[in-house]
Amino acid sequence: MGTEKRIRRALLSVTDKSGLVEFARILAGFDVELISTGGTARALREAGLEVQDISDLTGFPEMLDGRVKTLHPRVHGGLLYIRGNPEHEAAISAHGILPIDMVIVNLYAFEKTAAQPGVSFGHLIENIDIGGPSMVRSAAKNFEDVAIVTRVGDYPVLIEELQASHGCLSRATRWRLAQQAFATTAAYDTAIANTLERIVETPVPGEPPMTNDSALPSTLRINMPMAQSLRYGENPHQHAALYTDGTGLGVAGATQLQGKELSYNNLVDLDACWELTREFDEPMVAIIKHTNPCGAATGASVLEAYQRALACDPVSAFGGVIGINRIVDGAAAEEIAKLFVEAIAAPGFTQEAKDRFATKKNLRLVEVRQTTPRFVIKQVSGGLLAQDADTARVTESEIKVVTWRPPTAEELRNLLFAWRVCKHVKSNAIVYARDNQTVGIGAGQMSRVDAARFGAQKAVLSLNGTVAASDAFFPFPDGLEAVAAAGATAVIQPGGSVKDQDVIAAADRLGLAMVFTGIRHFRH
Repeated sequence: MGTEKRIRRALLSVTDKSGLVEFARILAGFDVELISTGGTARALREAGLEVQDISDLTGFPEMLDGRVKTLHPRVHGGLLYIRGNPEHEAAISAHGILPIDMVIVNLYAFEKTAAQPGVSFGHLIENIDIGGPSMVRSAAKNFEDVAIVTRVGDYPVLIEELQASHGCLSRATRWRLAQQAFATTAAYDTAIANTLERIVETPVPGEPPMTNDSALPSTLRINMPMAQSLRYGENPHQHAALYTDGTGLGVAGATQLQGKELSYNNLVDLDACWELTREFDEPMVAIIKHTNPCGAATGASVLEAYQRALACDPVSAFGGVIGINRIVDGAAAEEIAKLFVEAIAAPGFTQEAKDRFATKKNLRLVEVRQTTPRFVIKQVSGGLLAQDADTARVTESEIKVVTWRPPTAEELRNLLFAWRVCKHVKSNAIVYARDNQTVGIGAGQMSRVDAARFGAQKAVLSLNGTVAASDAFFPFPDGLEAVAAAGATAVIQPGGSVKDQDVIAAADRLGLAMVFTGIRHFRH
């Protein structure tokens, strides 16, 4: 069996017509007979190319509003028969089936249609491609004899090979194309299944379907193509890659404006700081080391927020990753550039900021577009864990004062700030804050009392008059006593311990104001 196959007949049926005419002209230049459908045939004819309608090949017109065009033995027989197999050759000869050596197909834009606000159920269903995936699978199965082209981005390299090989494609190329083809149909079916599974009521064709975006799927279907291979994972001996959902949103879909290639650890830390800054409406800066904030603050400007975040722990900030929820201006860039930073994530950078950061060529600048995560997924041995993203927020009206002394207005404002930051600190977590600025952060400790003491030990700024947030309840009064000893005057915590009354009594004895949120923020 020869490794190269001459292309003599090609079937073209595409939704995305980018680059199609140029590719078809190259094929025609090698005397390839072009067969096409509907709008694709029209586009080729308008470009002056000679095209045979699919209906002329099959002997049947396109019918049922275009639902049936290529579902015919003369199409699939021409794709699937094994060249050189005597029985196959006899069968196609008896039934007048012609060989088809190449299929150029891209599928109906189902995902794009599904993403349209208010799209009707009927329109959604009509954008489920049937004939396209069938042809793709037939051609890919018979890659020994047929080339299946599903990606517009492959046109240039295929043109180059066709020109170099006088209208032939190698077996290696046909195999690569077949691999891509099966990945394409798998992704397409995954998108359809995931979309339809979210529909919670019997749909009406002319109306938008009712969906449940919070329910976990009965089957977790993940389809994320590799966006880039990474130099290594958490450590140099580990292989790693970044996969994306294709939306271009979030850290995975961010645009890197300058700097060295992003590493695995950079991406993890960038995501951590980006998610923290999104908790706030006012200008906010978070400095992250190993997914934990070492400083976080709001301010009247990005510059002020950065200066206040840095003041929390300037030693740990060295070599960190910074998240900012505003466009970074020149004044902020001038100050940030004084610190060695691995990467910065923000929704944008002014030209003045870009020019200033350009002098630090290794600094990675990442421009992120907003996203709302639906699921959080982690791997465990033998499977995956999935959960809703922790988007819960607590407002002033939802908290419960449990001590005889209620918090002052200033304490309450700082308690809510500390609570939002604490949500993004690894458990067990205690966050000390004052004036919308973190003062001490105790992260990832094995006991809550240790988290309280460690957060106080890390403090550079004065702890007197701070408030403290605990991501989960205090199981005993000792953690609360450590917070009070550090200088905090008010505490926010979920409550719910069997020792709540003992903890409340300790707060009253110490003169602390304490509020319960009724919700915890474990972060493992």
